[in-house]
Parts: sequence; C-alpha cells; structure tokens
Amino acid sequence: MKRGYLAPVAAAAVFFSLAAAEDARADKLDDIINDGVVRCAVVLDFPPIGYRDENNEPAGFDVEYCKDLAAALEVDYELLPVTWAERLPSIVTNRADVVFGGTSDSLERAKTVGFTIPYAIYYAQAVVGVDSGVVTFEDLKGKRVAAAVGTIPEQEYLKYAEEWGVEHLYQGYQSENEVFLAVAQGKADVGITTNTAVKPIAAQYDTVIAGPRMPWTTDYTSVVAPRKDFGWINYLNLFITHQVRSGRYQELWGRFVGGEAPELRIPGVMY
Repeated sequence: MKRGYLAPVAAAAVFFSLAAAEDARADKLDDIINDGVVRCAVVLDFPPIGYRDENNEPAGFDVEYCKDLAAALEVDYELLPVTWAERLPSIVTNRADVVFGGTSDSLERAKTVGFTIPYAIYYAQAVVGVDSGVVTFEDLKGKRVAAAVGTIPEQEYLKYAEEWGVEHLYQGYQSENEVFLAVAQGKADVGITTNTAVKPIAAQYDTVIAGPRMPWTTDYTSVVAPRKDFGWINYLNLFITHQVRSGRYQELWGRFVGGEAPELRIPGVMY
C-alpha cells in the first residue's frame, strides 16, 4: 500500500521539478532584456525597405522597425546585414534574434523558423512615362509594357496581354534597371516592378511617375524569429499591432515608400 501510494507522489515530484526547471529557463524575450540588446538581421539590398544611405549607413523601413523594437524593449540594437539567403540561417544559428527582411511566410520555411503576423505587404505596381496617359490597369491595353525577364510580373502580365491580344507590344529586359531606363527614355510606356521601388525610381527620373497597381497576388511578409520561442513571437506580434495602432507603420511607409500603407489583414482571415 505504501509503495503504491508513494510511487505517484514521487512521479509528481519529478514532474513538478522538471516543470520548475523549464520555467526557470529564460526564453528569447528574457534573454534580450537581460542582455540589453536585440540583434536584428536586415537585408540592405532592398531599397527603400533596407539599403545604405549616402554615408554608407543602414537605412530604410526595416532598419527603423529594428530601432523601434529596441526602443519598445528599452534595450540597444545591433544591425546584422544579411543577404536574402542568409536570413533564415541567421536565426537558426542564433546570430540574430529577429529578421526584418521582407520574408514571405511560406509553410516550408515555417518548418525551420517562426513567423509573426504580416508586418509589410508588397505587390506589383507600374511606373509610367509622364505623357503615357496610363492611370488605371486597364489603360495598359495598347501600351508598350516592359518587365524583367523570368519574373512574376512578366508572367502575370503576359496572361493579360494574351487575353487582350497585345503580346507584340511587350518588352522583356534582363534587369529592372533596364526596364526603368526604357520607360525614362520613352522606349516603353509602362514598366512593372514592386510597389516599394516606385518612389525612388520616380524621384530618379523626371520623365517617370508612379502608375497603377497590378491586379495579381499580394506578397505577405512576416518578421522571422526562432521557431520554438513562442513568448518572443507573441511579443513581436504585439509590437507589429502597436506599430499600426500608433500610426508609426503609416508614417514609415509614407516616408520610405510613399502613399497609403497597405492593409495588413488578409480578407476572410483573423489573426
């Protein structure tokens, strides 16, 4: 009887000891606060979201988000410049605590790292010649449209061009810089790019202005963190919502990209 009674008690004692040990282990959020610094991996080859300014200093939307996160945590920040390919490994190897880097929240990637709710949304948009007369997407009919070869904008636009019977007016270029130059020089009426590139290109060329948004897939991007650090991911989710609620999201989007910041909620989905 005694052995039968003591066994569950001993098992319970072991369970609670393990639970206490787990509770005592600091998670990523605790580590950052205790260390007094948050390490942000940022892609600096994605202007105006992430780039180097005229003084070769990191700048852009993502850089400011890192600074805002550090301020919210009341810690210092450390910027870790990474390439597109280095974003996820920087989290897996614990070189960074968080990635601000326009990362699409794919299910395959979610097997390796954790994702927050969307913090930025990108979509295809046109830059057009000042005298092109293009205001809406439908205005592209009969216009000389250019895009980079092998890109989603090219693939998606050609579906419409085929339906309209204007494939012969399409111009494919090897790089987006060539696309922008073609529009600036009047060789093309319209160039298709991402919405984030529109403001700097329009500022670079006097003959180019912002054009209409393209009617295809929106790219929802999330902040990246370690997959199992749920407390840290929860904090980042709350940080993103506070950026929106405070107006900071709109402020930074208007400053670096221009115009109204995209709606972060996916229709029919509640986060």
